[in-house]
Amino acid sequence: MNERKAAPEDVISDAMANPSPAKSMGDPGITPLSPSHTQNDTEQVQTQQSFVVVVAIDFGTTSSGYAYAFTKEPECIHTMRRWEGGDPGVSNQKTPTTILLTPDRKFHSFGYAARDFYHDLDPSESKHWLYLEKFKMKLHTTANLSIDTDLHAANGKRVKALDIFAYALAFFKEQALKELSDQTGGDFDNNDVRWVITVPAIWKMPAKQFMREAAYKSGLVSRENPEQLIIALEPEAASIYCRKLRLHQMVDLGTQNTQNGFSPTENAGSAMSQGDRYVVVDCGGGTVDLTVHQIRLPEGHLKELYKASGGPYGSIGIDYEFEKLLCKIFGQDFIDTFKIKRPAAWVDLMIAFESRKRAAAPERTNPLNINLPFSFIDYYKKFRGHSVEHALRKSNVDFVKWSSQGMLRMSPDAMNSLFKPTIDHIIQHLTELFDKPEVSDIKFLFLVGGFAESPLLQQAVQNMLQGRSRIIIPHDVGLTILKGAVLFGLDPSVIKVRRSPLTYGVGVLNRFVEGKHPPEKLLVKDGTRWCTDVFDTFIAADQSVSLGEMVKRSYTPAKPSQQVIVIHVYCSEKESVGFISESGVRKCGTLRLDVSGTESTAPRREIQTLMQFGDTEIRAMAVDVSTGRTVKASIDFLSH
Repeated sequence: MNERKAAPEDVISDAMANPSPAKSMGDPGITPLSPSHTQNDTEQVQTQQSFVVVVAIDFGTTSSGYAYAFTKEPECIHTMRRWEGGDPGVSNQKTPTTILLTPDRKFHSFGYAARDFYHDLDPSESKHWLYLEKFKMKLHTTANLSIDTDLHAANGKRVKALDIFAYALAFFKEQALKELSDQTGGDFDNNDVRWVITVPAIWKMPAKQFMREAAYKSGLVSRENPEQLIIALEPEAASIYCRKLRLHQMVDLGTQNTQNGFSPTENAGSAMSQGDRYVVVDCGGGTVDLTVHQIRLPEGHLKELYKASGGPYGSIGIDYEFEKLLCKIFGQDFIDTFKIKRPAAWVDLMIAFESRKRAAAPERTNPLNINLPFSFIDYYKKFRGHSVEHALRKSNVDFVKWSSQGMLRMSPDAMNSLFKPTIDHIIQHLTELFDKPEVSDIKFLFLVGGFAESPLLQQAVQNMLQGRSRIIIPHDVGLTILKGAVLFGLDPSVIKVRRSPLTYGVGVLNRFVEGKHPPEKLLVKDGTRWCTDVFDTFIAADQSVSLGEMVKRSYTPAKPSQQVIVIHVYCSEKESVGFISESGVRKCGTLRLDVSGTESTAPRREIQTLMQFGDTEIRAMAVDVSTGRTVKASIDFLSH
């Protein structure tokens, strides 16, 4: 970042009061006083709070859980107590991400308890209850996410997403504090807990901020003490954990044995040496996240080599394919009606599918049977006037048969074809990633997340890599992120260098230069020629940023009496941006500087703003230069 010191005569002091006339987005043309980029850790002497315990919540698309460690024994990570309920063939260290509200919209239950209670309700009653599952993806797929974004319950009714996320976090807070109180033999104080919530690395800032807002609403932490909550990125957490793995705690897919020639007590980290590069592929229920890290010894700090990538290619994609198959056999109109009229039976059917989904494997030859709930068979006959069996015979789907025990019988090929679109997406993404010059020479590929257990996915990744990297799968692959998130909460500075996912900046006025600036951007004011809409880049996409690195800008209020400076922040996927009016540049947030109460006698007030991009969230702070007083600064990415 080059230092651009603006000479005083290059600056309009009341720029804030005069919006730029260019037909952009009506943004005030602000002129930077002294833009500079510093890496300065001394200004960051944050008073470190001392916490007794770190509790991490892995809020997953399909399943969730928590783990914790006391700061006095950081090596000892406890995963949450075994849960009530559970499914045949599914290990239940985590609980399903399902939530049930009463007909008057009060929280009732979460997880297996919610599912079982909902399932046991009479259908005439259950249609009034609000049951939600797999709702986390809404935060990734909603383009203009706001505090008011809605979710749909199983009965079709709308609820506020913020309420649902807050209920879920409040539930985990209560469970964890209860367990900690039992452990320590007294009432455990929430102020002694540092909370960590995991989110996918490919989530944009609004989704991360939404999680933080939900945490405030749930009472997990208070707005006055934001430091008590850390947002952790799922594949980063996995990476931190994988680096510490002992070799007997993982499987090398290449050799299928657990030791690969090292003594079993060695760390994966000791098999890794200075400068080793590895990829973490976090395959969850909703998203797949890819992160590329390099180890920097002796401390074992991590450096990100390429910006996080991935997409909505999680295992729920297979559920959607199954649903599409059912629509093909029984008709879209029937499936849509059945889901609303018999929501509990639909949940049942998907649970039955889930356990068969886990039995899919490349070399499987015998068919997979899926139980159809009685009410499905019964309702179909009422709806269509003929039997389920008849529908299967009539449909052109020849690899799904009806078995006399009242089951759908799927050939292994039929099941594998449900996996194909999702796995193809993941493989395509991995292929593109490995083609990048920054991603050469990868020693290990860690497959983590619940979906990593799928033999079909494992085989596809092996075929794609052709032995270029060693594929490693931790034993407790579903808990990798949870345990890594605890380690991250104990030492958030372990990841020293990240890559910015987007280019961020603001619109400013610069001195107009003939031949360099387009004539339509010319603004003449008091005899001075200005160029409007110039994109002042804070940080570029895929740029390396160190932890604690600050981007410095100075702004001046338009009028001495101004109480608040509001500056629009723009972002783009492109690495270099010239003007805020270019295609692909969008307004993504606002920087607010509350300058009330800092009036000074200085002829011109300069507010110096420091922004930090090297962490999992973007932060801002500001100082009034003439008085040295802190100015309240906040950066907001949720659309209002």
